[in-house]
Amino acid sequence: MTACSPSVSNDAVPILLFNGSGTSPNDVKAVETVLKDSHLAYATVNSQQLNGMSEAQLMAYRLMIVPGGNYITIANSLTTGTATNIHNAVQGGLNYLGICAGGLLAGNAISNSPNLTLGARVGFYAEVNKGIHKAAVAIAGAGTPAMEHYWEDGPQFTGWGAVVGKYPDGTPAIVEGTSGKGWVILCGVHPEAPENWRRGMTFTTPATVANAYAATLIDAALHGTSLPHY
Repeated sequence: MTACSPSVSNDAVPILLFNGSGTSPNDVKAVETVLKDSHLAYATVNSQQLNGMSEAQLMAYRLMIVPGGNYITIANSLTTGTATNIHNAVQGGLNYLGICAGGLLAGNAISNSPNLTLGARVGFYAEVNKGIHKAAVAIAGAGTPAMEHYWEDGPQFTGWGAVVGKYPDGTPAIVEGTSGKGWVILCGVHPEAPENWRRGMTFTTPATVANAYAATLIDAALHGTSLPHY
């Protein structure tokens, strides 16, 4: 279920999902599907609404999710004060899950970034430099078999957090760690991607299995739970 207003929250609506300017509507929908399948209540917030929220209103939630899209457009849709409020809310205990663009936004790379990595910059996975923009990418987990996920111009997170999953070249694809009192998980791939995103590509991991992993990431981010890591 979705709350109508992001300005009213309690334990019954623990998650704030950003769907503002720069986010991919398809990815917002994919994340919503995982949330609904997991029976997790959430509120959506667009750029204008988020710019109108105070630090205290943000901290009424347990988790903020920023999905994929264009991180520069997302950042430009937010005010400097909003970026500061997000930063301060996370320092105060709001958890954060950044998927693809949401992961890039968390890094100290652009203006209006909440800088949750506290100075560490976030770069792109090396396939971007080869002119590859969409792929089935095997992500190796600590002590678990590799799982193929949909990847589209996603980041890697060298220099911040504990590494939960690695790209084939060994760079961090999924990381976790604290930012102040908040628990932050950043993911460069799209485990939430539905089957229809996979057209024209071959995956060894079924979409249902990848989607279940997306639910695992959301649960860990919501509850501040550490996942197996290197």
